[in-house]
Amino acid sequence: MEKLDAGVVTKVGLDELHPRAKGREGLRLPHVRGATGKFRLFGHYVHVQFLLLAFSELAVIFTLSLAINNYFVAVTSPGGEASIFDVGSKIVLMSIVFVLFMVAMGLYDTRQRERLSGLVARLIAALLFASVALLVFYQLIPSLAVADGVLKTSAVASVVSLAVIRALFYRFVDGRVLLRRVLVVGAGKNALFIDRLRRKADMRGFHLVGFVNSGANQGVQVDQSRVLQLDKTLCAYALENDIDEVVVALDDRRENLPTDDLLNCRMSGIDITDTLDFFERESALIQLDLVHPGWLIHAGGFKRNFMRSGVKRSFDILVSIFLLVFSSPFMLLATVAILLESRGKGPIFYSQQRVGRNNQYFNVHKFRSMKTDAESDGVARWAQKDDPRVTRVGAFIRKYRLDELPQLWNVLVGDMSLVGPRPERPEFVKELCQANPLYSERHRVRPGITGWAQLCYPYGASAEDSMSKLQYDLYYVKNHSLFLDAYTLIQTVEVVLFKKGSR
Repeated sequence: MEKLDAGVVTKVGLDELHPRAKGREGLRLPHVRGATGKFRLFGHYVHVQFLLLAFSELAVIFTLSLAINNYFVAVTSPGGEASIFDVGSKIVLMSIVFVLFMVAMGLYDTRQRERLSGLVARLIAALLFASVALLVFYQLIPSLAVADGVLKTSAVASVVSLAVIRALFYRFVDGRVLLRRVLVVGAGKNALFIDRLRRKADMRGFHLVGFVNSGANQGVQVDQSRVLQLDKTLCAYALENDIDEVVVALDDRRENLPTDDLLNCRMSGIDITDTLDFFERESALIQLDLVHPGWLIHAGGFKRNFMRSGVKRSFDILVSIFLLVFSSPFMLLATVAILLESRGKGPIFYSQQRVGRNNQYFNVHKFRSMKTDAESDGVARWAQKDDPRVTRVGAFIRKYRLDELPQLWNVLVGDMSLVGPRPERPEFVKELCQANPLYSERHRVRPGITGWAQLCYPYGASAEDSMSKLQYDLYYVKNHSLFLDAYTLIQTVEVVLFKKGSR
C-alpha cells in the first residue's frame, strides 16, 4: 500500500505492520493518546496548544511578579511581613488581568497572522492597557493593590519574557505537537473541502495523513498525491499509523460506506467523525455546502435552556448598563461632532427597521453616519467601501464602531443582545432567505451588537458575504453560551482598536 509521510509516497507491505496491529483486528488498541487538537469547553471548541500557552504565560507572569514583589518588599520594607495568601491573591489578580488583556488583543486567536514583531507590539499594547486598568482598579479598591513599583516592573519584565516564550512557541510548538492524526474516507467533492485546508491557521489542530477512496464509483477530486492505496483493511492501516480520527467524507454513503471497517475502527478506540462535525471543530463554522437535514436533526446544540437564557439576559442588562455609563463621554463627543458638522441640521440618531428574534421587527438605533438623503429614492443598499453617502464624522465613528453605541439601549430593553448574529434589514433578509432557507435560523436567538461572525470574517456588505458569515452565525446559534459570549466580547476589543472590518 501507499503511505503518505511528509509529502513522500512510499510502499509499505503487510509484513511491515506495527506489532500493535498484529493479531485479531478487533482486539487491537490504538496508541495511547493525550489531549490533542481541539476540545469542547462550555460548548465552544478550544485549541489545546493555545490553552497550554495561556496557562504557561500565566504561570510565568505570576512567578516573575511574585519575585519582583518580594524584592521590592525586601528593599523598601525590610522585615515587613505579609501573609502568603494576601500577597499571592494580589499577584494572581494582576496576572489574570494581564492575560485577559492579551486575549483582548488577539494573542490567543488561532486565526492570527501577525509576524512575531506584530505580536510583540500587541503584547506591549495589552500589558500597557492592563496596567492602566489595574491602576484605576487600585484607586477604587486600594486593599488589592500590589506594592509600589511592582506593577510597572512586572509589566516590563513580562513583555521580555513572554516575547521569548512566543518565539519558542511558534518555532517549536505551534502546528507541530499535540496534533490529531486524521485519515479521511472519501476523495470526492466532500473530501475536497478538507483538501483545500492548506493554511497553517486552518490545520493547527490536526495532521492530515491522507485520503482513502472508498468504492470504484467514487470520483477522485482531491490532490492525487494525498490519496492512499491500501493493501490491508482500513482499521489495520489506522492502527499501524497511529490514526486518532477517521473523517467520513463520502459523496454517496448508500453504497460505498465501509460500515464494517468503520465499526472495527470505532471499537478499537479510533474516533469516527462526520465531515460537518470536523469543520465545526476545526474551523468554528457550519459548512453550508455540506449541511443536510439528517445532520441538523441529530447534531448536538441548538438547545433551549431557561436557566441559560436567564443568565444571558442578566449578563446583557448588567454589562449594557456599565457600558452605557462608561461610554457616555464618547457618545457626548459623537453627538457634538455630528451637530457641528451638520450645523445643527438633521437628526443625531438614525433608526432603522431590522429583523430580530423570532422574525419580529424592531428599530435599531445608531449615531447618524450618512447624509440625510442617503436613500432618498427608498431603495435599500448595502454599505460600500469608501461609501460616498458617509459623512466625515460618520467615517470616523464607523471606523471605531462609535456609531453602534446607541444599540446598548436596544440591549437594555431586550430587542438585542450584546452578542449574537448582526440584525439585517427586512429587504435583505427576504432576499437572503430565498438564497438559502437556513438564513432564517439566525433569528432563533436575539441579534447582537457584536457576534462570532464579526470576529471570524472580514466586513461583508453583499449577499455573498452574508452567506459566508451565515456559517459562523449558525455555529453561534448551535453552540452559544455565556463563555462564548464573554470570549466574543473580549475579542471585540481587538476588532475595535485595530479597525478590523470597519467600513
